[in-house]
Amino acid sequence: MGQKLPGAGAAGTIEWIEVSPEMTTLIGRGAFGSAPLPADPVVLSYELGGPGVRPAVRIGGERPRPDSDSIFLVVAEDAWRRLGGAEPGLGDGFGHHLPSDLRAIALALRDPAPTGESRNVYRLAKSIELLCETVRLLREGALAPLAAEGGLSVADTGRLMAARRIIDERWQEKLTLATIARDCGLNRAKLTGGFRDLFGCTIAEALAERRLAQASRMLLTTDQPVSSIGYANGYLNNASFARAFGRRFGVTPSGFRQYGAAA
Repeated sequence: MGQKLPGAGAAGTIEWIEVSPEMTTLIGRGAFGSAPLPADPVVLSYELGGPGVRPAVRIGGERPRPDSDSIFLVVAEDAWRRLGGAEPGLGDGFGHHLPSDLRAIALALRDPAPTGESRNVYRLAKSIELLCETVRLLREGALAPLAAEGGLSVADTGRLMAARRIIDERWQEKLTLATIARDCGLNRAKLTGGFRDLFGCTIAEALAERRLAQASRMLLTTDQPVSSIGYANGYLNNASFARAFGRRFGVTPSGFRQYGAAA
């Protein structure tokens, strides 16, 4: 089912497709009006780009009032969770670069070739495809986040995401800035500055967080000595491990293990 709704003032019109009782697609510009929306929805907004506007996809929990031509998928929270979507309410409105394959689906949804009844069926199918592909890319970590100031290119953002994967997957190695910079294809200045802009922390902080998270799991699930766990996670002596662990968790490694056993 589809219908055009009057927009707010000169904002234009919104066209909606009721995909199911748990999902409505809105296309165009203006207020959402009387479109049938699920209660407590998760809203995915697709900004298709234009002069001075970078294509982006954003996840939020509010009912936005579009001020430019966009596509919105309004999905019931239960349905979003069943599909494997990220926890709603965390980072609402956080933006990602809109990759070309998702943008192609969105454009086909906005400007479908079929006419008549087949047009509605086509749009319904494209709405479901757009939602499922977005969830898949989010789960795979394949959507590149927009930097806070929007100054990073898509290519550099992809390289910084590769740097984050190096930390997440190779944290047990003796990683240096030079090693990470070489392996992700960035110079050290762009790596350190871009990483901080994109992820809100330094390379050293991200590496320490990954190592300490693994150490905390080992303290609770193994009976290895504390010193061995520290060494296995990149700390050369027990004192440096205890200091770093205490700053992160507010308790010594031994105290953490005791509290976990008591719980």
